[in-house]
Amino acid sequence: QVQLVESGGGLVQPGGSLRLSCAASGITLNNYAIAWFRQAPGKEREGVSCFRRFERITYYIDSVKGRFTISRDNAKNTVYLQMNSLKPEDTAVYYCAASSSVRSCPIYRDFEVWGQGTLVTVSS
Repeated sequence: QVQLVESGGGLVQPGGSLRLSCAASGITLNNYAIAWFRQAPGKEREGVSCFRRFERITYYIDSVKGRFTISRDNAKNTVYLQMNSLKPEDTAVYYCAASSSVRSCPIYRDFEVWGQGTLVTVSS
């Protein structure tokens, strides 16, 4: 069974940090494009950061550049999103997703495997 499970969300004050994890089973993440998406209340889902398939090049949307870092541990089959200097506008449900298409990153389309999401709330 193919499954992605996110964890690490929670409540944090502005300026704080969180590290999200995305653990995979049933697939080898290194063989997929991997992305983190988020969806804030009342807004459309947006891609935040991604790895292209078979590459270690990373991509970020402008609003998180310099604050967020995507990484992966192939031995643990896990992808991470380190989020620093968090802002209230980063509040959202964060999802990880995997795609077998080489085109999916950084256009953030055609991701076929999704996690259940983890809530990040940035508030004082």
